[in-house]
Amino acid sequence: MKYIKAWLAVVGLLAAFIMIAPAPAQAAPYCGITWGSLAKTAGTSSSAAISDVRAGQHPCFDRMVIDVNGHANGYAVSYVSAVTRPGSGDIVPLRGGAYLKVTVLAPAYTAAGASSYVPANRNELVNTAGYSTLQQLAFAGSFEGRTTLAVGVRARLPFNVFVLDGPGATSRIVIDVAHRW
Repeated sequence: MKYIKAWLAVVGLLAAFIMIAPAPAQAAPYCGITWGSLAKTAGTSSSAAISDVRAGQHPCFDRMVIDVNGHANGYAVSYVSAVTRPGSGDIVPLRGGAYLKVTVLAPAYTAAGASSYVPANRNELVNTAGYSTLQQLAFAGSFEGRTTLAVGVRARLPFNVFVLDGPGATSRIVIDVAHRW
């Protein structure tokens, strides 16, 4: 009888520990990234002209940089079902499982109307072969002081947008897209 009571006490304690065991700890954000995937907008229109589009790879994200000759801080970036060309409404064909529409509130032409940014191939602004997240960067067009860029992304992933001033009188609009959630 003594053994049965001791056995029941041990079983009862084990059951209590199992039921009140602490919940597993939440995993830390990937590389500390807490950006999210909702639309991001900021700033106002600028007459400063876009001069280049570049991209790079980082350990936790892929980066797209839009160079502007002058001060520009206006943008609207969001995931969309399709990116269309401003003015015509034609769909920009893109690779990837998700599409980012990047609208820079600055033209891709000078005040005199001359093009300030003329990509060699408007459907492949940067060679993204080997990138983890960015699949394709395309120039959709510049219309009424706004420039639209189309970004094919591997999947709908968190992204961040910010503006860097300098060097000199230039500025850059930077879009980082995380490799994963």
